Amino acid sequence: MVRAWYMSNDVKDQRLENHQNPQKFLPFDEVYQLTGVEYFFVNVNTNEANGTLDKIKKERGYNYEDELICSKDCLQNYEEKLKMFFEEHLHTDEEIRFVLEGSGYFDVRDKNDDWIRIEVTSGDLIILPSGIYHRFTLDVTNFIKVKRFFVGEPVWTAHNRPADDFECRRSYVEKLNSRQISV
Repeated sequence: MVRAWYMSNDVKDQRLENHQNPQKFLPFDEVYQLTGVEYFFVNVNTNEANGTLDKIKKERGYNYEDELICSKDCLQNYEEKLKMFFEEHLHTDEEIRFVLEGSGYFDVRDKNDDWIRIEVTSGDLIILPSGIYHRFTLDVTNFIKVKRFFVGEPVWTAHNRPADDFECRRSYVEKLNSRQISV
C-alpha cells in the first residue's frame, strides 16, 4: 500500500533517504490536493478476474502499454538510467506506472515546491499529471517491475528543470493553484 511523506532537505543522499523514519505520513487525498498525483490500488493477483485495471485503462483512454524491469541485471546502462530517472524533470503527458513487483520512490514537488516522496510497491498504480516536476529512484532492493501506460504512441521525452515555459507546466500550475486538478 502506498505511503507518502515530506522529505527533509538536509539528507545527503536523498535517493536512499530512510523510508522507515519519515517525518510524517501524508494521507493520499492530501497528496492529491497538494500535487494532483492520483493513486489506485490494483491487486496484482486478482486483477485479471476483477477487471479493475481494464476499467481504469478504458476510462482514461490508455491504449498502449509495456513493461519495464529496473534492476542491475535487466536494465541496459543501469547506473546511467538511474541517474537520468533521478534528475528533476517533467513530461508533456501523464506518467502512469503500475507496480507488478518490487518497490521504489517517486518524488514529486508540491504546490510550495517542496518534495513529497511516494513509496510504491506491488499493486500500486500512480498517475503523475502532465507538467509536474518529479523524479524516480529505486529503494535498497534495487528492483522494480512496472507496466507503463500511454494514450496513443509512447512519448519518452523528459524535460529537465527548468521547464516552466512549457504549456503543460503552465496549465498544471494554474490548475493546482485553483485546486481544480481533475481526475
